[in-house]
Amino acid sequence: MAGQKTVLIVGASRGLGLALAQEYCDKDWHVIATVRSQSAQLEALRERNPCSLEIHPVDIVDVQSVRDLRARLDGRRLDTLFVNAGICKANELTPLQVDEQDFIDMMLTNALSPMRVIELFADTVASDGVIAVMSSDLGSITWNQGWWELYSASKAALNMLMKAYAARHPANTRALLLVAPGWVRTDMGGQNAELDVSESIPLVVDMVQRHAGKPGLRFTNRHGETLPW
Repeated sequence: MAGQKTVLIVGASRGLGLALAQEYCDKDWHVIATVRSQSAQLEALRERNPCSLEIHPVDIVDVQSVRDLRARLDGRRLDTLFVNAGICKANELTPLQVDEQDFIDMMLTNALSPMRVIELFADTVASDGVIAVMSSDLGSITWNQGWWELYSASKAALNMLMKAYAARHPANTRALLLVAPGWVRTDMGGQNAELDVSESIPLVVDMVQRHAGKPGLRFTNRHGETLPW
């Protein structure tokens, strides 16, 4: 469709990423969604939106896999890049208790790999577009209360890397957003979380799009309120 906006959602197989894909489809965007492994729910969404949703296999921690996606999408223009992929392991453990590989996996998936995606895809985003990364209010050092400390450390690292990226690109005209969606009931967030997906993701998508054409880095919640670093 002429004039249809395009979003690339990295990590859309379930939870928040799947909800993002649904919301953007509902808003009549063209959605490019990535999955590490096949998702029956995302495939069902594509069946309902065959002209609006395309799915690509990508393992975000495999940089060659991300490079291959960049090559497949060469020449495509994005209005929004939204990196959602993330994991949570050993969330109740301390640094002394955690298996080292679990911590390494979180840092690689939640911090380093999203920034690699941004480095590789930034030039495909429109100059007045948005680059968004799913962070968490747990990534705020100011607000830290020692809860899920290892996961929190990975999100704080993501925030720091995004801030460094912004500092390295002072002339960037795109909005750079670290998005805290709230504590949402997903496989990762658990069933005791405060929010249903429907109470978070529509607000997230609206907030992201309000920032189109507004350059600069922001750490923000779903309402667009600035969070403390």
